[in-house]
Amino acid sequence: MLKVSTNPHMQTTRDTKSLMFDVVIALMPAAIAALLFFGVDALRVILTSVAACVMFEYLACRYWLKNGNTTTDYSAVITGLLLAYNLPSTMPCWMILIGAFVAIILAKICFGGLGCNIFNPALVGRVFLFISFPVQMTVWPKPYLFRMFSPDGETGATTLRMIKSISQTADSSQAMYAFEDLPEYWEMFVGNTGGCIGEVSALALLLGFGYMLWRRVISWHIPVVFIGTVLLLTSVLYWTTGNAKFLPLAHIFSGGLMLGAIFMATDYTTSPMTIKGQVIYAVMGGILTVIIRAFSAYPEGISFAILIMNAFVPLIDKFAVQRYFGEKK
Repeated sequence: MLKVSTNPHMQTTRDTKSLMFDVVIALMPAAIAALLFFGVDALRVILTSVAACVMFEYLACRYWLKNGNTTTDYSAVITGLLLAYNLPSTMPCWMILIGAFVAIILAKICFGGLGCNIFNPALVGRVFLFISFPVQMTVWPKPYLFRMFSPDGETGATTLRMIKSISQTADSSQAMYAFEDLPEYWEMFVGNTGGCIGEVSALALLLGFGYMLWRRVISWHIPVVFIGTVLLLTSVLYWTTGNAKFLPLAHIFSGGLMLGAIFMATDYTTSPMTIKGQVIYAVMGGILTVIIRAFSAYPEGISFAILIMNAFVPLIDKFAVQRYFGEKK
């Protein structure tokens, strides 16, 4: 008797729990960077988000789906980590609980649980909080290395908000920020900039990416093509216009691009199955990210871009389906 379970389907001797645990390990460098730059507030956000996601999934699976305890496969832990990484360190705990409820119950359990959801749960929770609580979701404490030993309470703008403010005013004397106010590229790379706690350090995210490639948890296609598309488009726009809002490396090293491209766009359930489909998915996601960042009122567009492309995954899979040898088109 052939037993077919829910997706993701992978040809591997490893089980879902092992794969998910590797993702948790890959997310740890970003957690360490968050603690270094945002201190105990980052720890509070992470612990609250993870605990809430695990609790909601346990209660839903036991009393609603009644399919046993699925929290042991670490998928709820990953959702909690990713949701926390998409929040500022000042986020109130009760709002984090709401985001966790939306992510687990509405975006995951209502579709049938792991392998059945069509949208990335953490991003659904993040976007819900952004729409519902825009003020709290856009307060960015300035990072300090070893922040737990530094005075807090000082806030500032993210790099993407800075470059958008520079470009919006023709008269530079009336601009909110000057070009000289932008962080150095090395600061963007290591994480010494304002933003959500898990997105600021490109270095930490790349370490996690390297670990997942080494463990063969994901392939390179979606992250590299996604980030490469953003780099290519912003480079062309910057070279042709000279506008600061298209600074290529600023778009790569700041905001949630690396977090989204590496850890959320590659979600097994909500990304295409074939390499061809993954390339199409990543290219379109990168284009949408640049369009939203550059031409909308929002300085960041990665969350909306991934969720939009999640909706197109069934169509992409149908178009990019792998044909067997000898099969007629």
